[in-house]
Amino acid sequence: MWIVDCGLLKHTTINIQQSTIIGSGIMIQQQTMLDIADNTGAKQAMCIKVLGGSSSKGKFKRKIATVGDVIICAVKKTQGTGEVKNGEIIRCVVVRTKQPTIRPDGSYVRFDRNAAVVIDKENNPRGTRIFGAVARELRDKNFMKIVSLASEVV
Repeated sequence: MWIVDCGLLKHTTINIQQSTIIGSGIMIQQQTMLDIADNTGAKQAMCIKVLGGSSSKGKFKRKIATVGDVIICAVKKTQGTGEVKNGEIIRCVVVRTKQPTIRPDGSYVRFDRNAAVVIDKENNPRGTRIFGAVARELRDKNFMKIVSLASEVV
């Protein structure tokens, strides 16, 4: 199996065994801290609810979010100026996860940090710029505006 490790601007391809990736952690769940990858003014947010998503395996079935899932977040850190204020409840879509995401062709993609983009009720981004790379899976989930604003699609 191949893994594509994508930081914000670096690309590395490593050949590793499949058993080291599968079951190595959970993606985005409640209390997970995420970076905000747009220019709305928010820098960091905490997930407080996963909308949709899938259930993790184990004794307690909790919802987890992967790339392209919509989550509800509370803003924890902001820039001084911006339309989003500290403590505000916002809707976000996950654009990068540290947990590897498997693709149908057998490749994996993972990023350095978890990141999300602030969206409105119609799933359009509230910001006008997207910072860093975003995963190709957003195109499959009809977040075309975010894909077109992103500097790089991995």
